[in-house]
Amino acid sequence: MTDAAPVSPVDRAGLRQRVDKALTEFLAGQRVRLAAVDDALGPVAEAIEAFVLGGGKRLRPAFAYWGFRGAGGVDGDQVLTALAALEFVQASALIHDDLMDRSDTRRGEPAVHRRFATRHREAGWGGDPDGFGDAAAILLGDLCLVWSDELLHSSGLDLLSLARARPVFDEMRTEVTVGQYLDVLTQVTGDTSVERASKVARYKSAKYTVERPMLLGAALADAPEDVRTAYSAYGLPLGEAFQLRDDVLGVFGDPGLTGKPAGDDLREGKRTYLVAAAVETTDDAGRELLLSRLGDPELDEQGVARLREVIAGSGALARTEQRIVTLTDTALAALTAVDLDTEARQALVDLAIAATRRAD
Repeated sequence: MTDAAPVSPVDRAGLRQRVDKALTEFLAGQRVRLAAVDDALGPVAEAIEAFVLGGGKRLRPAFAYWGFRGAGGVDGDQVLTALAALEFVQASALIHDDLMDRSDTRRGEPAVHRRFATRHREAGWGGDPDGFGDAAAILLGDLCLVWSDELLHSSGLDLLSLARARPVFDEMRTEVTVGQYLDVLTQVTGDTSVERASKVARYKSAKYTVERPMLLGAALADAPEDVRTAYSAYGLPLGEAFQLRDDVLGVFGDPGLTGKPAGDDLREGKRTYLVAAAVETTDDAGRELLLSRLGDPELDEQGVARLREVIAGSGALARTEQRIVTLTDTALAALTAVDLDTEARQALVDLAIAATRRAD
């Protein structure tokens, strides 16, 4: 692995600003649309605007854009608008994920279900505030998924390009949804195998973070089969490495950077590769402690620190870090097997490093 370039590949070609512009314009139109239905929908528009525009790394549009450019695609605002639709898929997944995990925060702000529960309490409405917040989060997540489709198809791209993109976009949304279900199922069945953790990571995050965005860009550029094959060989291992970094940050990350409480993944009972590796290699006492406290919502800072010691002491943290390096190197090697635009190739190298070395 080499050092990332000083300028982030997400910022090259004005990528981040152009994606944000497309999202802002689309959301402004949706705000007007909702207001025409009922004034009570103003908070819905505000919440989605805050969630989509208030943060996010824009990695998925970046992978898709540089995949498009790497395959010889010609830059244009219509392409950026189409790829911005990926941010609504991401928003939908995160809103629903926070609800299922009962997370209090996202990017340092209240999670959507908490936001609407608070609104209920402050207004003094009848019924259960938390039930209202849960229902609102389900519906706002669904709305984001609907809008992802709408933004893609209203991007201004020609019908042939959209027809090529459609199967990839559909497959991606199916994969992330069934991956979320497998994650929930794994938590309740208590499956702590490395194999199950890897499959959940692959479908819940890895494929829709890197591989499918890359293939979406390839489809829009009408890329040949060898390019699509190379993109999958790059995207699958890199997506898994990205998720492994996320798993490490979920246990060992700095809350000031991640925007989530320290050890949140432990309280939520996530059966990640990191946890599965620790269960597999720690001693009996460590295994008993880890399994008895994993998923305990009352786990305090001292408890988090103790579980961190078990995980690190078992060698699972070092094993996970080494796997991140190995997977990233495998991904980068795939880029050498195909002829790509030089600037795009370098951007994909830099994206790989940025995605797997991040601290937030």
